[in-house]
Amino acid sequence: MIGSRTGALVAGVCGALFIGYCIYFDRKRRSDPNFKRKLRERRQKQKTAKEKSDVSSVLDLKDPEKIQKFFLDEIQLGEECLAHGDYETGVDHLTNAIAVCGQPQQLLQVLQQTLPTPVFQMLLTKLPTISQKIINMQSLAEDDVE
Repeated sequence: MIGSRTGALVAGVCGALFIGYCIYFDRKRRSDPNFKRKLRERRQKQKTAKEKSDVSSVLDLKDPEKIQKFFLDEIQLGEECLAHGDYETGVDHLTNAIAVCGQPQQLLQVLQQTLPTPVFQMLLTKLPTISQKIINMQSLAEDDVE
């Protein structure tokens, strides 16, 4: 009986200390004069990185060598991200590769055999995004021809 009361008391004190610790460092972080500037810079970097990963803005669709290089780079980046455990970014790179692939169905079959099931399921959920990228790329290529 006394042991359980002591344990509960110790757990309560530890919980209160942890919450106090979190509040203290959150206030310290927010009171930093450079906090908002750093936060804006980080968000801006994320935004520009996302814009750079857009296939249509990076790729010249008239040059088959650039398309092939882009495809191989995206596959490699996707594999590296997956190896490091960054599944979201890895899947994004693989979707870019599928978007420029001449035979996306065959690539999907290969990826299904090589990727873990949860990662391949993430890729499947992004199939509408892939389709939209392919349609956008085809319309850009047609506009360039005219």
